[in-house]
Amino acid sequence: MSDSSPLPPVRLHPEAELARAALSTPLLSRAARLARWAGPDTRVDAGGGLAEEQLPAAAELLGLAGDDAAAYASEAWRVAVDTGLVEIVDEEAGTVRTGKELKLLTGGSPRDVLTVWLAALETVLADAAVPDLDDLVDALDDGGEVDFSSLDWDPEAEAEFLDGVLGNLYLLTVSEDGAGDGPVPLPALAASMLVPDDMGEPTNDVLEQVSDAMMRLDDQFRVLEPVGLVAYQPVDEALMADPDEEPAAPADDTDVSRYGMVRLTPLGVYGMRARLLEAGFEAPVVGDLADKGADVLLDGTARFGQSAARAETEQWLARREPLAAARELLAAARGADAGAPLRRLRCQQALSLVGAEAEPALREVLDDPELGGLARVWLSERGAAGVPAPSQEMVFWLTVDTLAAQLAAEGNSEELQALVEGLAAQHSGFFAAAWRVEHPATAEVLDAMGRLHPDKKVAKEARKAAFKARSQQGG
Repeated sequence: MSDSSPLPPVRLHPEAELARAALSTPLLSRAARLARWAGPDTRVDAGGGLAEEQLPAAAELLGLAGDDAAAYASEAWRVAVDTGLVEIVDEEAGTVRTGKELKLLTGGSPRDVLTVWLAALETVLADAAVPDLDDLVDALDDGGEVDFSSLDWDPEAEAEFLDGVLGNLYLLTVSEDGAGDGPVPLPALAASMLVPDDMGEPTNDVLEQVSDAMMRLDDQFRVLEPVGLVAYQPVDEALMADPDEEPAAPADDTDVSRYGMVRLTPLGVYGMRARLLEAGFEAPVVGDLADKGADVLLDGTARFGQSAARAETEQWLARREPLAAARELLAAARGADAGAPLRRLRCQQALSLVGAEAEPALREVLDDPELGGLARVWLSERGAAGVPAPSQEMVFWLTVDTLAAQLAAEGNSEELQALVEGLAAQHSGFFAAAWRVEHPATAEVLDAMGRLHPDKKVAKEARKAAFKARSQQGG
């Protein structure tokens, strides 16, 4: 992902709800229990980890059993130390005490709780980027140093790869045409990092890289799930079995879920947005513009998808009296700059959410050359009486304005192509009249019609009209 342009706006759950979710995550709740358990007799090693002889008691306190119990207890302790739930009193003596941050989990605000959780998340993300412990042991040299070259592991590159994967998962979650709250197949997520956009059929080498990345991500998402960042369905163990072994039962090779499925939890969306903001990305939240002026609303939602723009506008309108809101929106929609057509489109969409109380505001702009057309549309759709018919000049101006807005919002989309085809079919003399429209975007719109219309003859007419429009405008 690039931080040069804003990400799609995200809908965040209320902070109180997210804080409750953070407190109930297995890892943070274990870390808090160990912090309350820690006392004068608790000892840590030189690195701040819980002394080995105390791990069984810690695991028992947490209700952990089995071969991994000590490892899970050690992980929870490390999170407790890193988040300040536990403080080391004397490094040499290895003594500890309950940290000040523990009070935030019980008596702090939801934001305080989430701040502690974010610190826990950073610890877990750092752990997730580390190779398997057995691999690290094998890579130790005689001096006790890790030989990274034998691991084929670059710590910085691994952390960047995981950040990129999580960034793509965030983008898929918040994009209008993305996965939303649904899970993303692990192969698709790995491929999003490794398969070039312009590659038609992935090569065997790229497919092998995707397969290797999937296995790494499978391990990493298993580590990230207990902190509440993701909900994860792991890769089916049968897929990793020895090919010479007889499978226990026939498997459905078409079932993509067998290859792992992952989604960000609501808490994970919050956490990822916080990390992206810290990294310098612009990551807006639906509701950020609710207390801003109409000019900021229309410019801000210009880059939103339709669903997010509607949600943002509904929050903005909820804080205002309908007639005053309509007047403010109409005033902000005026202009001859490049962004004005899309502002007017967003204004029109916003006004569609306002009731009949706004009618006086629309009648006030009936004679306005930029707003009179959309005002007539709004009044006619509500069955208002005494709406004057638009002049042909106004009709053509509104058509060009609408096409310019659609072009700015969606580019050369299928919807715009259908609109272009419909216009050319309904009005045989459209291009003969359209090039005369005194709108700043006339030539640009006619150029787009020439690109989009599938009929070569019609497309040629559009290009000729665009040339005339440019000549008329002195361009």
